[in-house]
Amino acid sequence: MNDHMILRVVGKFLIPYIMLFGLYVQFHGDFGPGGGFQAGVIFASAFVIHTLLFGVRASQKIAPEWILRVVASSGVLLYAGVGVASLLLGANFLDYDVLGAYPVAGQHLGIILVEAGVGLTVASVIMLMFFTFAARGEPEGDAR
Repeated sequence: MNDHMILRVVGKFLIPYIMLFGLYVQFHGDFGPGGGFQAGVIFASAFVIHTLLFGVRASQKIAPEWILRVVASSGVLLYAGVGVASLLLGANFLDYDVLGAYPVAGQHLGIILVEAGVGLTVASVIMLMFFTFAARGEPEGDAR
């Protein structure tokens, strides 16, 4: 991929916008189509493009495997933590009404936190899977 300079320049230009669109989908999911799963896939696609253009090693320097594992676990804990918090406040598991001063505020806070947990988990797991499979085909000493 070293000889495809145009692809690298266009990729460097587009990756931040792809990530920005992922954040938009993440936070717009409360009011319309989108949410954590879709945003996680979009965000991970930016890393897939980076990996295809610059190699697995370069992308793993940006997002090491141990950080992705921590982020995936944190997303699951955030999701479950919202459910446990609602249980501790006397409601059903993932009943967001009790999380705020009034039910509508609790529902907004709860869904934003749950979708954030889903987004973090999906993005990091997709990146981990892609890095695992992509690293198998790359020679050990390949430094792009």
